[in-house]
Amino acid sequence: MILPVQVHLTLPAWTQQVVDMQRLYETPEEQVTLAIELSRMNVEERSGGPFGAAVFSEGGKLISIGVNRVTEQNCSLAHAEIMAYMMAQQRLQQFRLNAIGKKITLATSSQPCCQCFGATVWAGIDTLVIGARSEDVEALTGFDEGPLPDDWVGELTRRGIRVERDVCREQARTVLALYREMEGQVY
Repeated sequence: MILPVQVHLTLPAWTQQVVDMQRLYETPEEQVTLAIELSRMNVEERSGGPFGAAVFSEGGKLISIGVNRVTEQNCSLAHAEIMAYMMAQQRLQQFRLNAIGKKITLATSSQPCCQCFGATVWAGIDTLVIGARSEDVEALTGFDEGPLPDDWVGELTRRGIRVERDVCREQARTVLALYREMEGQVY
């Protein structure tokens, strides 16, 4: 048996048809709405879990998107935030996204889990904009979001990352509830 030397992760094909890379998403609400729409489509298209994320540069220019691909790609790392970070890093050819000299925002449909929290610290993000809270995710889906520091917002703030929570929270919770309802249906 040959040892694998490459990992190949992909976004679902439908993302190419529904995302307008030319549009500006100038407000946190517009940015999180896109992330929530990605999460909803991911559930409805049965291409992954109920999570979406998008990376933006200054002025709301969309750099990349991500949706949860864990089960479809057999990779526990393929969370929406991680996928969005990897796609942005490839597009910009920078592992620290804000090294391009512009402020970078990650908008996500739900609060990052412990894995995505850590990735946010290292990815070069200046602002994190969040829809649903982790308690929403856990209550509505049963997912374990893992341990975060008690003052996780303070930890990010101390590292220069501004956090804005509860943006379009109810819309994000609606997608989590949709996922729970559809969970019993065969994928």
